[in-house]
Amino acid sequence: MANCLRHPQVQKVHPSYLMIPRVSRIFHWCLALLAFFAGAFLVHAQEKPDRPPWAQPSTSQPQPPPPSGQPQPPTTPGPMVPAPVQLPERQKAPQTPKGTIKVNVNLVNVLVSVLDENKRPAPNLPQEAFQVSEEGVPQKIEFFEPETKLPLDLALMIDASMSAHIDIQYEREAASRFIRQVLRPDDRMAVFSFDETVTQRTTFTERVQTLTDAVARIPDGAGTSIYDALLLGSQTLEKRGGERRRVIILVTDGGETTSHADFESARRAALRGEVLLYTILVRTMKSENGRNTAGEHALQTITETTGGAMFFPDSPQELPVIFDRIDAELRTQYRLAYYPNPRGAANSYRKIEVKMLPGYTARHRTAYLVGAQ
Repeated sequence: MANCLRHPQVQKVHPSYLMIPRVSRIFHWCLALLAFFAGAFLVHAQEKPDRPPWAQPSTSQPQPPPPSGQPQPPTTPGPMVPAPVQLPERQKAPQTPKGTIKVNVNLVNVLVSVLDENKRPAPNLPQEAFQVSEEGVPQKIEFFEPETKLPLDLALMIDASMSAHIDIQYEREAASRFIRQVLRPDDRMAVFSFDETVTQRTTFTERVQTLTDAVARIPDGAGTSIYDALLLGSQTLEKRGGERRRVIILVTDGGETTSHADFESARRAALRGEVLLYTILVRTMKSENGRNTAGEHALQTITETTGGAMFFPDSPQELPVIFDRIDAELRTQYRLAYYPNPRGAANSYRKIEVKMLPGYTARHRTAYLVGAQ
């Protein structure tokens, strides 16, 4: 019985064995804490603003591209007074025309229209057929381009005054025909009207329908501001910049009445902008009695100075023939260029003369304005 009542023998355990579970638990807790702090550190590192762009997380979704072929919103040109405002236009990728001359600003370019004995454009002449002088001093032709490839910037300016209203419908039809005929892919045209103010009806564009619609919608006005039209038109063309020919086609009765600018301001702007002016003088009165002949003479002087031409149709029915002549001349122009020797003083006028072989007549700008030194 004594043996039965004895307690079971308890084995003694070494204290190091009792520490194993506690160490294991502490170890696991340490691992958990390390994992937590590591995750927090990574999140903070991703959100640091001073990380380089390629290391920042992307939070925005890519935007879909705009639908192709969607038309540009239309632009509405505004009035041109007191100064012309060049409005935005939808443009094609700029292209450098063949034959473009890229030289320093001292180079003087001269566009020359050559007529034969029958007053028709004379193409395919050699450089030797031209002699250029400035202020009477012969100049060396550095560049020569028969039938220039420079594209056109044209400003079609139509007199909308009451005095010119008699034949306005026929003028509109002839102008629309000219628009359809003259424009080439790289050319641009803008329609202007002028009465007591000058208004740009379209931006410079190649869209024939836009231009013809603008011509058809020109409203009737009162006065006639020819000098303002030439001044603002020349400034607008000059701002266009680039290697292009700048041309104004002016259709008017010549009755200057309401301009703020004067003759010299208009002439100076045309020369500074290197504008070629073609004037079509539609005279509603054949007799000089009652006509503003002073305005006509002033227009003729400015036109000849720029190297353009002036036309005096006897009736509106002659307008299509005149527009055809202007178109043919613009397509057969020569371009000469020289470095002036000696160079004139800044802001001074310099006289240019081009002589031709016998049997030919040259028309060109007869002066230019020297820029800043």
